Amino acid sequence: MRRRRYPPIGDHGLIGDLRTAALVSSEGVIDWFCAPRFDAPSLFASLLDHDRGGFFAVAAEGDGAVTRQLYLADTAVLVTRFMTEEGVGEVVDFMPLGEAEAPPGLHRIIRVLRVTRGTVRFGIECQPAFDYGRAEPELAVEGATARFGGPEVSAFLQVSGPVRIRRDGAGVRGEAELGQGGLAAAVLTVCHDPAAGPPEPMGAEELRRAFRATYDHWHRWLSRSRYRGRWQQMVNRSAITLKLMTYAPTGAPVAAVTMGLPERIGGERNWDYRYTWVRDASLSVKALLDLGLEDEAEAFRRWLGARVPQGGTVTGEPLQIMYRVDGDPRLDEEVLTHLEGYRGSAPVRLGNGAAGQLQLDIYGEAVFALSHAADLARLAGYDGWRNLSALLDWLARSWDRPDEGIWETRGGRRDFTYSRLMCWTAFDRGIRLAAELARPADVAGWTAARDAVFRQIMERGYSDRREAFVQHFDGDVLDASLLLMPTVGFVSPRDRRWLSTLDAIEAGLVSDSLVHRYDPAESPDGLRGDEGTFSLCTFLYVGALARAGRLGAARYAFDKMLTYANHVGLFAEEIGPTGEQLGNFPQAFTHLALIAAALALDEELDRSGA
Repeated sequence: MRRRRYPPIGDHGLIGDLRTAALVSSEGVIDWFCAPRFDAPSLFASLLDHDRGGFFAVAAEGDGAVTRQLYLADTAVLVTRFMTEEGVGEVVDFMPLGEAEAPPGLHRIIRVLRVTRGTVRFGIECQPAFDYGRAEPELAVEGATARFGGPEVSAFLQVSGPVRIRRDGAGVRGEAELGQGGLAAAVLTVCHDPAAGPPEPMGAEELRRAFRATYDHWHRWLSRSRYRGRWQQMVNRSAITLKLMTYAPTGAPVAAVTMGLPERIGGERNWDYRYTWVRDASLSVKALLDLGLEDEAEAFRRWLGARVPQGGTVTGEPLQIMYRVDGDPRLDEEVLTHLEGYRGSAPVRLGNGAAGQLQLDIYGEAVFALSHAADLARLAGYDGWRNLSALLDWLARSWDRPDEGIWETRGGRRDFTYSRLMCWTAFDRGIRLAAELARPADVAGWTAARDAVFRQIMERGYSDRREAFVQHFDGDVLDASLLLMPTVGFVSPRDRRWLSTLDAIEAGLVSDSLVHRYDPAESPDGLRGDEGTFSLCTFLYVGALARAGRLGAARYAFDKMLTYANHVGLFAEEIGPTGEQLGNFPQAFTHLALIAAALALDEELDRSGA
């Protein structure tokens, strides 16, 4: 069985069970999977080291097969098709949900092999590498079951149909030749207990029920969305992707399901994104709220509400910028020197040292997102309001400080305009909520703080020379994060200062409708090398254009950006100079911004009668 040494980052689909997720390449190779949850050690990580990382491949044998990959519409069921000279075969990949959801403590990847035309010979190869390739599994093969014993979990590969598996080094290999209508399966079950015995094998009827239950689960969930706009397919795919990246036991979304994928091939900007950023999670939840998917807001509110009284942050602040999905604030960063990195992009980092940074904007994003919940008073109750009120009281005393900013630069603290903008947003939404909910609050203190922030941004965050709002108070560097200014209501989208800012960003940061975060040459960030355009910022740019009345330019930029999605509608963090996906994948920030841009553009097009 042949595998590309490193497939393109974007050449993958995503499957998951709302606790963890796996990437499946268009060749049928699972080259990234962590268990039992997103931030757990990996079982398959050949995306970060082809030789040491581990993989699970199911593909048509022989040369010359043409592959196609697609999702079954409005689901997370992934189909990889193989068109060979002898026939057409498919591998249907999913992790069971709904009535077929695996029992607590188990995670299943189901890979169904079937042939729709002619005859196809499939190869199966499973080579786990536990703990990011640091632990070789103990292997035992008995009949149709292979047991892989790891340091903290066990994995069982069970095959059915005309498949036989045999030991192959530290893993197993097998083949299956199927005629038209033929069916086989390879089921990987991961157990939290390293001493667990094999589960009962899944028969053909149980496999069909699991497929149907998972398929129906996604359709039921998505039926709650009220989006009926012009880009329904892409918006639905983004909503499913955000849901797949949410840890169901706590309601905490992760920023991405991967770690260590480079923002530039061969560069050092290779971060671990399998954690819950307060910023990203808040805006992800707001995107789902805007679609009418409100259960996610309640789950995240509970998770976020537990962080403030829990304390224990590494910074000593009420909140820190990111946590593990269970709320643990410890994310010590280390370098996995034994991994070569994606296409030689080292270092590969585990954990994230940015957890110790001060980023004051997170308070604004959290309040902004939760203020959109339809029934916040019922959801939060008095205790929730008391926590929120105490948070804003603290922020009123603490906002006027330099911090590291939204982009987590490692070049020192500055007075970032975006951080001040979101402090203003926190106070503004807090004042509104106190009035709407008739709750006790230091409204006078919050109002004084809000107005002080406003004056500071207008007096120090706007460059007369650049005729634009700028990244920080000590220069006139442009920053695409400020494209959110009209969204939060700080300025009118037709304000003179804002329109000139939009023009400056277009001239300085936009390349063929794609948007850079900032120019590292103008604003050194403490890291070597450059990066691609930031997909979040491109979608923010679309929304800003739409609200400014530049609908032709907004629609053109949006439609053009959609052509950079991968073959199944997923986006990474960045777009490289030749259109390739770069950075961790898929990226929640990108997909939430796609939803926001589509909603803004639909609204403005409807208003204009276009």
